[in-house]
Amino acid sequence: MDLGIASKEPLNFMISPEIPEDQIGNLYEFIYRSVLLTNKDRFARIERTTTPDKRSLAYSIIEGKGNEKLRVKLTGGKPLAVSITPLVEAVSQDEIHRAREDVVLAVDLFQEQVRKNSLFLAWRQGETVIPERISSIGNQSSRFFLETQILLTILFMGLQMLLFYFLGVYFAIAVIAIQFVFVLYSNRIIAKMSDWHITKKDPFIHVLEYSLTPEVRKAVNKLTKEKLLDLKKEVHDETIAQHGEIDGQKCRKIFSKYGIDCKLEDFTARKVNAYELVKETAGKFGFPMPEVVVSNTLIPNAAASGPSPNRGVVLMTTGLFVQLQDDEILSVLGHEFGHLKGRDPLILFGLTSAEFLFRFYVLFPLFPFIFTSYLFILYFVAAMTMIYFFAKFLEARADLVSAMVIGQPKVLASALEKIGYQRLLLERSPSYRVQEWLSMDAHPPIYFRISRLRNLNTPIMTKHPLIDSAREVISGFRQSLS
Repeated sequence: MDLGIASKEPLNFMISPEIPEDQIGNLYEFIYRSVLLTNKDRFARIERTTTPDKRSLAYSIIEGKGNEKLRVKLTGGKPLAVSITPLVEAVSQDEIHRAREDVVLAVDLFQEQVRKNSLFLAWRQGETVIPERISSIGNQSSRFFLETQILLTILFMGLQMLLFYFLGVYFAIAVIAIQFVFVLYSNRIIAKMSDWHITKKDPFIHVLEYSLTPEVRKAVNKLTKEKLLDLKKEVHDETIAQHGEIDGQKCRKIFSKYGIDCKLEDFTARKVNAYELVKETAGKFGFPMPEVVVSNTLIPNAAASGPSPNRGVVLMTTGLFVQLQDDEILSVLGHEFGHLKGRDPLILFGLTSAEFLFRFYVLFPLFPFIFTSYLFILYFVAAMTMIYFFAKFLEARADLVSAMVIGQPKVLASALEKIGYQRLLLERSPSYRVQEWLSMDAHPPIYFRISRLRNLNTPIMTKHPLIDSAREVISGFRQSLS
């Protein structure tokens, strides 16, 4: 998506890496060795300063003939200051955005390395202390269920076959009834699948990150799941239950009891008022306060479901609190409330139901041979691809609605960069971009969503968010083919 020729004014922005202070030097080293030195066909004239009181890294982005087009400079630590300066006239906004993306992706990749070598513990004050899960069938099901009702669609299709076998031509009535029940009570189903219920009385989620050295990792790995859970309970009882805060000194003593020798500076604690974040979002949308639940998994995700705003449920994961700041979480919640406002779960479920009825009551009677040949597979793939492409309109609308109501499109873009950086990295390949547009994923490619959000100016004035979003999604897809 070319955005025209840029001015020669530098682009200045800040990044706040979610890493301990003592890892900033390692971040610079990672960018220098793993990004710049390994891509000499793109980066040149690399200069760095690594004194204890000053860190900086500068490099040029070159074109095919080796001429310098952009100069990038990184200084500081938390936050990291970035300046991107065009060196020639013919520099497009696309090239500047790609240079910015270079830095963001490098920081995200390093943060992922740090997270892999860290211990994360989370608590909801007032509820049972439970172990963290990196992933699980239940959590993945929650994600699909909430995001686009995909789990409901799969269950719905399985029930179709079963009911058709037992009920024959009368199965349509049973299918519609079951569909209605699922949609009507989807909020309760999701609430049951979560770990913690967030209330006004107990609104906080506490997260503790402990950066592990190789020696400390060995000590942690020796702990059984039961011992680690005992450690969590002690930290909760000695700090959160008594004072409502995580105390680093007490954590250090508790960890030492379990054979883990700690440094105080390696602890990072965060306290998030999950209830107030949802309440603020609901207030901006003019919605009643929905039920708020949390799944204790490190996969960053948020979702909203329910038949209407009055019967909604909002789910967040602890991974979201680990990776995003409060304003980023607010914008992500704005996206999810955009789904509730548009009643997107009902639309998608109705669309898949219409396809099902067409398949069995129109297509099958007219062309029964299709169902016994490979043509059925071709039809089904084509139908699902069309449904998922339409779902991309709804996702793009939810982005736009969040930008309109919350008023922070660039903050939402930043959140998407953090959550979806791995896909963003893959989408740098043009062939992968086309694949993403046609995949059975309700979301448009991350690069498209981020670029679109970053180019929105507030206040956003549009009377037809869905029409505008559909038009831009189709345009983005066409550009990926060129």
